[in-house]
Amino acid sequence: MHLEPLTAISPVDGRYRTTTEALAGYFSEYALLKMRLIVECEYLIALTETTGVGVRPLTAGEKTMLRALPHITVDDAQIIKKIERDGYGGIPATNHDVKAVEYFIKLKLKDSSLADVLEWVHFALTSEDVNSVAHALALRGALEGVMLPALGRVANEIVGLARAHADSAMLARTHGQSATPTTFGKEMNVFAKRLERQVATVRNSSILVKWGGPSGNYNAQMVALPHLDWLAFAHSFAGSLNAESAGKTHPIRLALNEVTTQIEPHDTYAEMFDTLRRINTILLDLSQDMWRYISDGWITQKPKEGEVGSSAMPHKVNPIDFENAEGNFGVANALFEHLSRKLPVSRLQRDLSDSTVARTFGTAFAHSLVGYHALVRGFGKVSVNEQAIGDALLAHPEVLAEAIQTVLRVADVEMPYEKLKALTRGKQVTLEDLATFIDGLDIDPETKARLKSLRPGTYTGLAGMLARK
Repeated sequence: MHLEPLTAISPVDGRYRTTTEALAGYFSEYALLKMRLIVECEYLIALTETTGVGVRPLTAGEKTMLRALPHITVDDAQIIKKIERDGYGGIPATNHDVKAVEYFIKLKLKDSSLADVLEWVHFALTSEDVNSVAHALALRGALEGVMLPALGRVANEIVGLARAHADSAMLARTHGQSATPTTFGKEMNVFAKRLERQVATVRNSSILVKWGGPSGNYNAQMVALPHLDWLAFAHSFAGSLNAESAGKTHPIRLALNEVTTQIEPHDTYAEMFDTLRRINTILLDLSQDMWRYISDGWITQKPKEGEVGSSAMPHKVNPIDFENAEGNFGVANALFEHLSRKLPVSRLQRDLSDSTVARTFGTAFAHSLVGYHALVRGFGKVSVNEQAIGDALLAHPEVLAEAIQTVLRVADVEMPYEKLKALTRGKQVTLEDLATFIDGLDIDPETKARLKSLRPGTYTGLAGMLARK
């Protein structure tokens, strides 16, 4: 069956393709081949620029040629896969994806001025040196180019609601029951601040890479060129990949892990995926709260022209975007949890079980991205129903019991908590009931007047200020 969005097995390449397509530039097989080519070509350039290696310097034009090589077409990528699977152009099938990349480079450059330096391609490397850096480039690119901007749009929506409704008094619910009033804006800012902290963790993170050969010890390098400081070279090479590109700096840094097995242990991957999982958990929590606010009528949704909420019930406007976000965050987090648990574990110096797992990075990122887009879409359809929120708050004057018993403690009234408990717990009370109770207290008139003036809508403490923080 021909592959297209309608025939794709995964919804991230099918139903959600328009949302997730930007990630294909980082996590597709085509993208992985490009990243590997970048690593191999930049490494060759670095070798030619290092005193004592013995390979001749390259001209500016030759460096340009090498840096242009990773900009392959899909047809070029197909050639690399043919070298791997079937053989191509006199090259036998490698059954090895990284070796196929090496042979492709030599094939493309054999008739160029670089023909005399081709044996320096992949010099003293193992495939995991290349893959470690290639995956790090892909992860950084996807985070900086797609995920962080998408999270920025989500954050803007949340902060916008927090600021716009900083003083919109709202009944709080703890254990699902009426509780001390808050404001809608302050509750939104709780999510904004939680998200801000986790996003900052991602933005300021580092991804460790390895560069030490089959056992991580620079064995072949030290035999071939023992006079070189290979650790210094590896640090320099990893650092060169952090250079500003296209006028943009990289807040997420690549750094050398000096002590590794054949593979970099992936602890920084696990840290990254755990942080992304926390981000998604925060937003899943928000999605469920928004769903409840809509269910209670505290938030209303704008109907979309032509949209159907139910095939049977014409009146329905469902909170589908928040439900979609919740579902996708759950799938993404299941994958992130597995990635964080699986990748740092490798038998002895290495096993290959991480290779296939690494190919699911894009799926976890894609389900997260679908969730971020769904949230932004959902926020664009909602408005706060100030009247409904106010009416719900007025219907629960018992929330003032906390304020009254606390003031009575200051006034040295005996057992004020117990008195308010007897008056209010499990009962429906009115403001008049509270006023009658206050009138019966042996306290000064000023305190009585202050307590009788309390209203649920103004009993919000510092919520307005906290909403603007």
